[in-house]
Amino acid sequence: MLHFFKTLSIQRSGWLLLLISALALEGSALYFQYGMDLQPCVMCIYERVALFGIAFAGLIGLIAPRFLIMRLLALFIAFVSAVKGLFISIKHVDYQLHPAPWNQCSYLPEFPQTLPLDKWFPVLFHPTGSCSDEVWSWLGLSMAQWIVVMFAVYLLVLALVLISQFKRVETRGRRRLFN
Repeated sequence: MLHFFKTLSIQRSGWLLLLISALALEGSALYFQYGMDLQPCVMCIYERVALFGIAFAGLIGLIAPRFLIMRLLALFIAFVSAVKGLFISIKHVDYQLHPAPWNQCSYLPEFPQTLPLDKWFPVLFHPTGSCSDEVWSWLGLSMAQWIVVMFAVYLLVLALVLISQFKRVETRGRRRLFN
């Protein structure tokens, strides 16, 4: 199994899969917002930023997957983004399951002044909903709970890919003196 993940990380197809999956999830978030008229909250916007971090990592890995430094950089960015996204989505689920006046998210995103994504790209990063509202569910799980599952799966796969980087991949044309 580790051989599979190592081989996948060396090829561009694995990083393209990561990039496409993150962009597909971003596209579905935009469909929920504009197609189904479900307004995103601040936590949804933060989860989008974490997902864009995973997409950015896929792009970095796609550039030069054979170089260990580029693979490790891409894995680091994706891993940090997945961990941050998982913590944000768990807090989002907490807001939904335990709504209270003292357990609410803010109405305005708190991006750094040097990177005001909500001002630069309001189509993607402007929140208009409430974090405690459960506006959509499927198979008994709310959207925030599905996002927890999504980031947990990303984290599991990225951890396996990271562990697989320590496995040596055998090349076919290589002669070995001792078996």
